[in-house]
Amino acid sequence: MKKIVQTAGRTQLGEFAPEFAHLNDDILFGEVWSRNDLLSLRDRSLVTITSLISQGITDNSLKYHLQSAKNNGITRTEAAEIITHIAFYADWPKAWAAFNLAKKVWNEDVFEPGCRNNRHTHHATKGGGQMLVGVAGRGWYQEEGKPAQEIIPGTVIHIPANVKHWHGAAKDSWFAHLAFEIPGENTSNEWQEAVSDEEYNKIK
Repeated sequence: MKKIVQTAGRTQLGEFAPEFAHLNDDILFGEVWSRNDLLSLRDRSLVTITSLISQGITDNSLKYHLQSAKNNGITRTEAAEIITHIAFYADWPKAWAAFNLAKKVWNEDVFEPGCRNNRHTHHATKGGGQMLVGVAGRGWYQEEGKPAQEIIPGTVIHIPANVKHWHGAAKDSWFAHLAFEIPGENTSNEWQEAVSDEEYNKIK
């Protein structure tokens, strides 16, 4: 079971509301979100963004959870379908507001320091794969069983089809890249396990 580490409560409210900060960081995220043996992080993200959008909450908390949903394996196509479905049950204007945030999250591959996506594979029977182009900051790309490669502005990474990998920011830098899907036959994306803090912290 992967334990979720959250510090936003203490960072923003630690002195003003320490008990609330404790409940947010240690209970909500440290215990409830960390019970991924009962409900996956992907499913928890889906439940959370549905709840927030249904209540009309479209501030930074929704953006954070949309970004988390993306990191937990929810694709752009799935996000669009989820919000479309919500619109019929929650409210059409709420869906419009959520789409404005979702477009930014899924169109901008921007990672805060230490943020990385789950391991994943771009499957194809012919062609396929992905190309990454670093545009800002510093990040990492790593194929399974190989050393991590640094990505800086101008770095181009060619990812063959059917190769398990992950990418994200360095511990001390924001990071942004462009991602291009390579056309192929019978293409699909498979999202897999998270990169643990222990594995990530070994990268220098």
